[in-house]
Amino acid sequence: MELLRKWLGHPEDIYHLLRFKMGGYRAVMPRMDPDSLGLGLRTCYRYLNQTSRSFAAVIQALDGELRHAVCIFYLVLRALDTIEDDMTISLDVKVPMLIEFHSYLYQPEWKYMESKEKHRQVLEDFPTISMEFRNLAKVYQDVISDICHKMGVGMAEFLEKKVDSQSEWDRYCHYVAGLVGIGLSRLFSASELEDPIVGQDTELANSMGLFLQKTNIIRDYLEDQLEGREFWPREVWSRYTKKLSDLTKPENIDMAVQCLNELITNALRHVPDVLTYLSRLKNQSVFNFCAIPQVMAIATLAACYNNKQVFRGVVKIRKGQAVTLMMDATNMQSVKAIMYQYVEEIYQKIPSTDPSSNKTQQIIASIRAMSLPSGPMASRHHYSPIYLSCAMLLAALSWQYLSTISKATEEYVQAAWTSSGPRF
Repeated sequence: MELLRKWLGHPEDIYHLLRFKMGGYRAVMPRMDPDSLGLGLRTCYRYLNQTSRSFAAVIQALDGELRHAVCIFYLVLRALDTIEDDMTISLDVKVPMLIEFHSYLYQPEWKYMESKEKHRQVLEDFPTISMEFRNLAKVYQDVISDICHKMGVGMAEFLEKKVDSQSEWDRYCHYVAGLVGIGLSRLFSASELEDPIVGQDTELANSMGLFLQKTNIIRDYLEDQLEGREFWPREVWSRYTKKLSDLTKPENIDMAVQCLNELITNALRHVPDVLTYLSRLKNQSVFNFCAIPQVMAIATLAACYNNKQVFRGVVKIRKGQAVTLMMDATNMQSVKAIMYQYVEEIYQKIPSTDPSSNKTQQIIASIRAMSLPSGPMASRHHYSPIYLSCAMLLAALSWQYLSTISKATEEYVQAAWTSSGPRF
């Protein structure tokens, strides 16, 4: 019945969940025929499904040879990330491995059998991944190897280094996510599905990654605290508390929310770059691949802004909301309207006493100027009383069936709905 109550509060979710389940997902995430692949690539896509089923679905929607290049790019970075995350590897072993990892792509027999991490299969069977890497066109190999090298160096730098200043926060996010955005952009251009400028403008590509990574870091405050990780920049949180962990204390909740709002304001400054980047894309599969995570991120920030729940539990957008965003974010006009909607939601929640209120209002004004809505998307959440009544009746009649649908759509929305980590 809890599910029924949620849908009665958001009847539009019912329509979009049904639309998604009845085949709408094929428009944004068409399935690939695995029988058309060789043994090595089939193995790589199996590993992709095992490490991130949702991301696998998004990759498989990409056109042509770009699909395989992005698949291998993901698995190489997943292997690199697995080494970084493995706390059983001593630093004197880990640091050289991270720095030299890109060279293993050209060593057919290299593999690592001593990891205890969940996704260790990408290290244990790295010869298959590296073989498929060497089967890619040289233009793709060069991009993947270069990004892998730069990311490994960056990971090594931050192994024992906490994020202090806001510039260091940008630098950390660049290494773990901005470089992913730059690498993907260079792959898009190399495939000739996108113009050269997409891969050449590294500042915009970097912002794409930073916006997603900062959203993850902001939302995952409590989870990271419970696991002993700290990614919020000291320069910001030290203005509100002596220890980052103290933001969870009830007596500090007002200061905690002000700190949260300042970081969200920092993340919002990347949105103009995001809109400019997306406006340059021509290929539909690439546009979907890039736009969907970005609209999920702005919706997540709107849910987190001025929200005490960030320090008490999990803040996430509804599954129906996630599906709606996936279905809608397929053209630039719709993406602008979505961005406009959620920055307006943030604007309405800005407390007059918040120390960052002026900065928040200024960045929202700049986003508004770039995303003024036009067409039907501008009023997409205004429903007539008749529609609402029918939707509520439908919910009452079909809530149990929709519960099954919700489970079926899990793999398509899970990554953008809850996952964190390097993501573009």
